[in-house]
Amino acid sequence: MYEQKTKETDRSVIEFIENVENLKKRDDAYKLLETFTETTGYPAKMWGPSIIGFGSYHYKYESGHEGDAPLVGFSPRKASISLYFATGDTERDVLLQKFGKHKSGKACVYINKVSDIDYHVLKALINQSVKFLKETYPN
Repeated sequence: MYEQKTKETDRSVIEFIENVENLKKRDDAYKLLETFTETTGYPAKMWGPSIIGFGSYHYKYESGHEGDAPLVGFSPRKASISLYFATGDTERDVLLQKFGKHKSGKACVYINKVSDIDYHVLKALINQSVKFLKETYPN
């Protein structure tokens, strides 16, 4: 049986950020922590060893696969900062056109630094993701 790898943990978010080696990335992580916390109203929680998530939702796919995930989140990784927003939402793609310098994959949006992006669009992406996931997975 499949066991979900990325689960909410009791690990300290601040301790995790303090262990980010790159000082600029550490500063950016604190900026993102403040922005995601203020925008969502949820406290930051560690998900797995390296994702800082906000809120949570329970998903269940037609295949029967189900689990829990943060509504939104980020991870200050060595190569870039990964931002986690809802997938499958067409509004996300519209907002990303105005976001600034980034790369996007199916599940993540990657930025090098916070100064590369439009802060107002970041807040809009956070709000839209939370709204979309709450509507898609109401329970």
